[in-house]
Amino acid sequence: MVKVIASSVRKGNVLDVDGKLYVVLTAQNFHPGKGTPVTQVDMRRISDGVKVSERYRTTEQVERAFVEDREHTFLYEDGEGFHFMNPETYDQLVMSAEDIGDQKAYLQEGMAVMLSIHEGVAIAIDLPRHVILEITETEPVVKGQTASSSYKPALLSNGVRTSVPPHIQAGTRVVIATEDGSYVERAKD
Repeated sequence: MVKVIASSVRKGNVLDVDGKLYVVLTAQNFHPGKGTPVTQVDMRRISDGVKVSERYRTTEQVERAFVEDREHTFLYEDGEGFHFMNPETYDQLVMSAEDIGDQKAYLQEGMAVMLSIHEGVAIAIDLPRHVILEITETEPVVKGQTASSSYKPALLSNGVRTSVPPHIQAGTRVVIATEDGSYVERAKD
């Protein structure tokens, strides 16, 4: 176990709290005008999936569990879960849909991801920052609206809804941020 200050905790880290392992879902630092700065950490207990929320002083020590981060390739999804392969050893690991959470919408076959492995079990996943997806449907361009900074709703090829600039049309490939599903730019391909 490694002791770190609470303000350095990030999404995907694995913490040891009272002998139980938790994967961090979100970590936010708050610096109020008066009082002590705090770090709000939302995490999921790995053993049973229970979500908990903790607040630490930003300088407080928390224990990070020793977790090995290894690159894996996403293969496929079936009734058993999501299958990943280590490109060096060809070992395969399976993660459940609950462990992957909302990020499963952005998984694509052959995608390289970082898996956090603790005692031979994949407990957390870190996707690439951006993915390229196609717009399947969106509203038509309204003449004269292209100069404004307004965004319009669009449906991506993975079924996720996002907002795109008015000039983007159905069939356009775009770059999407996996963290929040927001539009980044038109794909350069």
